[in-house]
Amino acid sequence: MEKVYVVTDSTADIPKDLIKSLGIEVVPLKVHFEAETYLDGETITANEFYKKLEKSDQLPTTSQPSPLDFVEVYKRLAGGEKAKIVSIHLSSALSGTVQSALLAKTMVEEDGIEVTVIDSKKASYSIGIIVVGVAKAIKEGKNYEEITELARKLVAETQVYFLVESLNYLYKGGRIGRASHLVGSLLNIKPILSLNEHGEVYAIDKVRGRNRATSRILEFFKDFAHNKPVNVGISHAANYDEAKRFEDKLREIFDIQDFVITNIGPVIGTHVGQGTVAITMYPIE
Repeated sequence: MEKVYVVTDSTADIPKDLIKSLGIEVVPLKVHFEAETYLDGETITANEFYKKLEKSDQLPTTSQPSPLDFVEVYKRLAGGEKAKIVSIHLSSALSGTVQSALLAKTMVEEDGIEVTVIDSKKASYSIGIIVVGVAKAIKEGKNYEEITELARKLVAETQVYFLVESLNYLYKGGRIGRASHLVGSLLNIKPILSLNEHGEVYAIDKVRGRNRATSRILEFFKDFAHNKPVNVGISHAANYDEAKRFEDKLREIFDIQDFVITNIGPVIGTHVGQGTVAITMYPIE
């Protein structure tokens, strides 16, 4: 039987226990902070990062893995034999990670390594929930064609909404324009953010106050799920209490089959800042 592997990057923010139990391979992005370079989730944890961020006047920067980083991982997984790999990554609208993986794909073809690179059009655990679904399907013995089809299906069917404490990080990192930044900074307006079909950040609604924003997100998900069972993930940037409150409300409303709560790691945290909470969901047929 053919061996299929799943590769992702550190911005998927998958908990370590799931990475280990499901055999997920993670390629780290880098965070450049106060003249130091860290591997996302490897040489700096989320908690360490947010403590540094809180004390620093300098905004960190981030960078994608190189094609050679991916080549090393693909070849190591193959172990000198033919292999089939599904490589699922951070939205190409937000990072060059997908491009690095695509270049690496061409560099390993002569070694008999077949790689399907998938642009998740997502970030944080909205990537992770897809990767976890794919990894479970691999464990169940699904073949390569079934796995790639499932990955694309989950990309299309996964929805995410998120709230940030401040729009400054998205604005300074070039992920939103000045107009959106100014509107959100006035009158306690809380934009409910999502990622569009191109994987770009946009405001789906603007409401006054965090409580109203929470209610609107729950309304959006009710319309999205159509009373079907769902898988859910919540990722947060040093804001566990609010993530837990969201979990409690979601469990009251939805038939949740699988649930994960996780930290938003340093790379995504650089662009959204502390206090962010993101809720991800896809319906189960």
